[in-house]
Amino acid sequence: MNKSQYSIEVKDIVKEFSSVRVLDQVTVGIKPGEIMGLIGENGAGKSTLIKIICGIYQATSGTIFLDEQPCLLKDYVSAKKLGIAIVPQEFNLINHLTVYENIFLGNEIHKGMFLNKALMREKASKQMTALNMSVDVNQLISKLSVAEKQMVEVSKALMLDAKILIFDEPTTTLTIKEVKILFDLMKKLQSKGVTMIFVSHKLHEIKTICDRVTILRDGKLIAIEEIDDINEEGIARQMIGRDFSQVFPPKIERIDGDLILEIENLNINNLLKNISFNLRRGEILGFAGLVGAGRTETMEAIMGLRKRDSGLIKINGKEITINKPQDAVKNKLGYISEDRQGKGIIQIFDIPKNMSLISIKKYKKGLFIDKKKEDNKAEDYIDKFNIVASSKKMELKYFSGGNQQKVYISKWMDTNPEILILDEPTRGIDVNAKREIYEFIHSLAESGISCILISSEMEEIIGLCSRVYVMKEGQISNCITGSAINEEEIMFNATGLKGKI
Repeated sequence: MNKSQYSIEVKDIVKEFSSVRVLDQVTVGIKPGEIMGLIGENGAGKSTLIKIICGIYQATSGTIFLDEQPCLLKDYVSAKKLGIAIVPQEFNLINHLTVYENIFLGNEIHKGMFLNKALMREKASKQMTALNMSVDVNQLISKLSVAEKQMVEVSKALMLDAKILIFDEPTTTLTIKEVKILFDLMKKLQSKGVTMIFVSHKLHEIKTICDRVTILRDGKLIAIEEIDDINEEGIARQMIGRDFSQVFPPKIERIDGDLILEIENLNINNLLKNISFNLRRGEILGFAGLVGAGRTETMEAIMGLRKRDSGLIKINGKEITINKPQDAVKNKLGYISEDRQGKGIIQIFDIPKNMSLISIKKYKKGLFIDKKKEDNKAEDYIDKFNIVASSKKMELKYFSGGNQQKVYISKWMDTNPEILILDEPTRGIDVNAKREIYEFIHSLAESGISCILISSEMEEIIGLCSRVYVMKEGQISNCITGSAINEEEIMFNATGLKGKI
């Protein structure tokens, strides 16, 4: 045979952490130039499998073949040398370095004894242009939006000229337009013979871009299907082992409810202009718009995470002062950030320590922490949110994205908020965990807690919210209600263009 059947094959892969088996005899072969989808619930083993392929983890047993030759991937550097690269779900970027410095980190170009910064800037700039991203490569990473950081990660991987390229939930922060750019790029790479693994919880994306799909459940290989032979419902059914349809709870209407939060003329120079809106008790209020429209910045300003130039905040009709996050917490505001890893959890902490990060005063006993009380409360949240963990003392870095998110929500619920802001709460979460979070948000509203939902998932905004404020370029474009909460109306108000983008 002149040409290998598979670019890469993992055969009988087993992985155990502290005697807990997270992958059990998994065998998958991926053909040259194929885009293979990889899907499964949180905790199914997807992240563990791709980390083994990248050399980040080593398998407990099993073999990896590249072009039908067995190989040892002892670390990520070894994998990179063999042409394997990953666009990670959680960013591996250094905030105090520039875009171009991050893109070439570990792969710097030298000119004699010195770095050839001019050439690195030029190549990075060309790469960002190819991605249709108007990002200054001299800009610090800390100044970029989440979507811009995602495209820097894509650029880093592409700069390696990888033969095997893994995309781990790459679209979770991207707009519809940016997803199309990414998919067009993947098709170009495919035409050049690059083999790709595409991990996503979005079933329609798997159907759109992949040739085949590998389905994992509880660490086991369930099926490898030709994409033309299976529909979204079939993929979901095999993922969770039972019939499933993503159903939103009935909407809660609070049209005549008491106003709990009023924002008047909030301004941040060159960022937000005259933001005014209100929130009723027990309401689920949506904030829609394209990435960069100012939704996250608005909520960060309300929470005291950003300095406001002007604007009033009223709770229960009374004007309050919020200059720092502690002020917001005292006034019963909670905020689930879209940046779970950067601003939400501490990966080297266990569940109890993460859960009590903000509410630690509740567990003080003299000069010490009442560990038993803290542990008991953590057990309550594990049960309430169905957090899958072999031990509550396990560090969160070993958890799936969905279970990390549930711990993050627990942290804020332990502050007893009356208003909870949820910014992209289902980012990187599988369909079943999404449904659990939808039901949780619904139960909060039923109990009288007011929720503000920011989401780039149009179906979430439409399915959960009774009112939706649409933002465009740092301003509120419109507030829509009732039957007007549909995709076309939201996109029109977000872009000013008729029809869908």
